[in-house]
Amino acid sequence: MITVNEAEHIIMQQVAEYGTQQVPLSSATGYTLAEDIITDRDLPPWHRPTVDGIAISYAAYEAGTRTFTIIATLAAGATPIDIASPTDCVEIMTGGPLPETTDTVIRYEDITIINGIATINIAEVKKGQNIHPRGKDKLQGDVVATRNTLITPALISIAASAGKGTLTVKKPPRVVIITTGNELVDVQEQPTPFQIRRSNNHTIAAALLPYHITADMLHIPDDPIITREQIAMCLTSYDVILLSGGVSMGKYDYVPQGLKELNVATLFHKVQQRPGKPFWFGKHSNGTLVFAFPGNPVSVFMCLHRYFIPWLQASLSVPSSPKYAILDKDINFAVPLQYFAQVYVTVNEHGQLSATPIEGNGSGDFTNLLDSNAFIELPLEKDQFKKGEAYRIWPFKPIA
Repeated sequence: MITVNEAEHIIMQQVAEYGTQQVPLSSATGYTLAEDIITDRDLPPWHRPTVDGIAISYAAYEAGTRTFTIIATLAAGATPIDIASPTDCVEIMTGGPLPETTDTVIRYEDITIINGIATINIAEVKKGQNIHPRGKDKLQGDVVATRNTLITPALISIAASAGKGTLTVKKPPRVVIITTGNELVDVQEQPTPFQIRRSNNHTIAAALLPYHITADMLHIPDDPIITREQIAMCLTSYDVILLSGGVSMGKYDYVPQGLKELNVATLFHKVQQRPGKPFWFGKHSNGTLVFAFPGNPVSVFMCLHRYFIPWLQASLSVPSSPKYAILDKDINFAVPLQYFAQVYVTVNEHGQLSATPIEGNGSGDFTNLLDSNAFIELPLEKDQFKKGEAYRIWPFKPIA
């Protein structure tokens, strides 16, 4: 049996890339960019007014002119019209094309317009005011977004401005979710008094959707031959196998033996933690990774967020950083295991993350996951965890 940190280290050594793919801009959010985006024009592409008003030649103002004859009105997208005389001006809307013969914009609030004559009513005008100069943000040929960046709505805006209708992104791994056990029936079926509906597969699949992974699902009964045959098929078709159940010490837990017979190398089996102690992890010679979680729902959920999701984020270059929260009440846990307690995390009046423990009934009590939003990781070396102490958390829902 290994420690949590050892298990994490072994898993993160298996971070891998799975190629790239082209996706349309409209559906690229949440992928990781696999190319640099280079702008094909200056940004902004022209001297862009930042207010509605009039555009003048500052030289005329500097020479004492305070009234200007309006010769045209320019909307955004219009063709610019140059002024013929220094005492002329054009009305111009925000984002419109600034004529080359003008260099200063004065907002409507600072002028009076009567019979086509604009009069400046403020005491000071600065040359170049209210103008966003051409190329101020980026010049043509500049990199505006770098590869390995998570694609967000802000990046979509930049990509669209650069004319990128499709983006090259990191391809996520092909994933299959396998549940095991004769006691499990499909969600559409009516279970007998001693059966339950399968939920772990749907839980895992839902957690993968934000990463653009639509996982396949498979159920295996408690049969050693079928277990081996079905896993063998998956080893040739998927990059990652996520197993739920069949990895403990029971007489019907056939998964570890089946994996061994299929030459899937055991990288570890059993982690010094609660929940999820029987967790198994291995790798086939073809590169397929196998995460075999215990069947209890909370164990699956914790192992998924503590181990698989961080591995997936690293493989896809999705940025992540450790988060810590302060306990708002004591927790005592005398068992020599690293304890992942369910907590509800909020932001306290000091701007700190504060964790309230949620009492549960063991790793089979998945209803408590609705009342919590994170696991707090309590070190193996201690058995008393005091109010006010900070520990790492693994959120699985937004923190309000």
